[in-house]
Amino acid sequence: MATRPWSERRALIGSLAVLAAIVTIDIVFPEITLSGSYAVAAVVAAAMMNVRTTAQIALLSLALSVLSGFWNQSFGTLDWTLRVLLTVGLGALAVLSARTRIHRENDLRRMTVIAEAAQRALLRAMPVAVGSVGFAARYLSATREALVGGDLYEVAESPYGVRVIVGDVRGKGLDAVQLAGTVLGAFRRSAFTQRSLADIATDLDAVVTAVAGEEDFVTAVLAEFHEDHTMTLVNCGHHPPVLVTGPEGVALVSTGEPVPPLGLGPVPRPVTSQWPRGSRMLIYTDGLVEARDRRGVFFPLADHAPALGHGSLDEALDLLLARLSDHAGRRLDDDMALVLVEHFAT
Repeated sequence: MATRPWSERRALIGSLAVLAAIVTIDIVFPEITLSGSYAVAAVVAAAMMNVRTTAQIALLSLALSVLSGFWNQSFGTLDWTLRVLLTVGLGALAVLSARTRIHRENDLRRMTVIAEAAQRALLRAMPVAVGSVGFAARYLSATREALVGGDLYEVAESPYGVRVIVGDVRGKGLDAVQLAGTVLGAFRRSAFTQRSLADIATDLDAVVTAVAGEEDFVTAVLAEFHEDHTMTLVNCGHHPPVLVTGPEGVALVSTGEPVPPLGLGPVPRPVTSQWPRGSRMLIYTDGLVEARDRRGVFFPLADHAPALGHGSLDEALDLLLARLSDHAGRRLDDDMALVLVEHFAT
């Protein structure tokens, strides 16, 4: 026999406990008029149980309300009749409520599956390596039981170098997913046609401006990796990446003077810096550094960044997320995209 989920088991125990408490009070203190209180157990069940179990609790409540005439010696009285009628009415409402809740949950589950499929179609699998550049990526959604949000990432092996974008759409939900998909589509086109990251950022800004609302924008980091062991970055209102060059070699990568996000008319300023062999760089969205613990303290990325230099890229990201979970638990207030890039020693 299949076991009930723990949440349903607790709801069932709670409903029966409420019913037992009402019966006890009714027997010990007969002077207290409980009227339709017997149906409270069914109402509790309706909040978490299926329709069948809710109906069973409602019928049990009705049976006990009828039998209460024995220990109260009130068969046929107005109080007994009112108690039974109220139990019938409230029990029926509890069953209807459970039925409505189940239908809404099923509808939401179907929408979630569709949205998750759309998100996975947008965020294509990250390549393990492109030339001498290795990759690993993770995406976490703040929406429980769904991969829905506006964070984005993509890699393109263009004629001008390996190019990467990591971005964060303002807002959440399907509108954010739609805008993220538009930005990714524009990047996939521009990354192969534009010679410079500044031109790509200009293209993306024009796209976001054309399709987004007045208060919508996209923060983004664009990166380009070259064979001469240098990299070029363009930062449009985003957190700068973290570069890890050794056990203690951790620093924010310089991205120049801040410019506005995409959709707010940035004037891109590419910054070129060294890309040492064996180094790793984490590009992330603000969900990582804005995750808080119970005391409201932000996740200290600088303290944990050195661990990104250990193990494989996937192992390093998993370790970082494990430490994030220890810090913030399940309290994620924002979506999160992480891309860890490594310059393989050749």
